[in-house]
Amino acid sequence: MKKVHRGALAAFLAAYAVLGVLLLGNLAPRAWYGWGTPVMTLFGMAAALWHAAGQLGWKRAAAFFVLAFGVGLGMEVLGVRTGWVYGPYHYTSLLGPRFWGLVPVVVPLAWFMMAYPAWVISRRVLAVLWRKTPPWAVAALGGVVMTAWDLVLDPLMVHYRHWVWETPGGYFGVPLHNFFGWWLTVALALGAFEVLVRPPALRETPAAPLRWAVLLYVFVGASNLLAAWEARLTGPFLAGFWAMLPWAVVGWAAAQRR
Repeated sequence: MKKVHRGALAAFLAAYAVLGVLLLGNLAPRAWYGWGTPVMTLFGMAAALWHAAGQLGWKRAAAFFVLAFGVGLGMEVLGVRTGWVYGPYHYTSLLGPRFWGLVPVVVPLAWFMMAYPAWVISRRVLAVLWRKTPPWAVAALGGVVMTAWDLVLDPLMVHYRHWVWETPGGYFGVPLHNFFGWWLTVALALGAFEVLVRPPALRETPAAPLRWAVLLYVFVGASNLLAAWEARLTGPFLAGFWAMLPWAVVGWAAAQRR
């Protein structure tokens, strides 16, 4: 069963990477580009869920999914309705069906997709410093690890017209307090998971190698960085690259420490 689980996880990671290469290399049929982002998100989400199940078991993996999805969706709805969390913005119809006409279904899936590898990286890095890592530290660092991704993601998605800032801000048109909102959303989700579920320490296992979670973080980040480069968004590309690179490197190294 471990080989089957590992094979499915590898297939989801490979599907994300291959589809990204086809789309970014302009090798895919034109009809694929309308649904490329949602489908890549589904592959990434499936990889995160399978990895979590291989590490934590299906019950804890489901709890992680529910908390990340629920907190992400709740904060997004609050943000769109009030502008308090991230700044005043709204989604367009380009990302597909929306909850209550406000938040695309794919968005809370993306919160889970990257919150999980951010949690793995945070957990493993902090395990080097603490024998028993406090939940608040995992939540706080995990929020930083994931928010690094948004330095490239947000300007890119605005470029693609997936969402619109009603009051443009100081970071390539993105309000600066959007990044605090990102950190807070992830920290709340990870903190709730740590406190309510009390997951065991992460261990190397054939069903879900720890470095494969870091690979997911790298694959998602690299796909957005390459897209930003193609779109000539040089500033967000450089900011996202240098923000994510340290976490990819230390996460990769910490994943193999005993």
